Amino acid sequence: MVADPVALVTEIGQIGKWLQALGIIVVAWIIFESIALWFNYKRWREVGSIKQDVYRIERKIDNILRKPRK
Repeated sequence: MVADPVALVTEIGQIGKWLQALGIIVVAWIIFESIALWFNYKRWREVGSIKQDVYRIERKIDNILRKPRK
């Protein structure tokens, strides 16, 4: 069984092109996920600060309601 060297090189070239396309897709996906993670982290920090503000306001309301009325 003698393989045709030109056909073999062509097949390897085709496989290389598929791997290159797959690599580009993986790199693009990693970049997209990194950006999404960064935006989600910023939103998570904002939600955390809002939670702290709500907790502080609730304590103030509780203190106002506990004071005896004159």
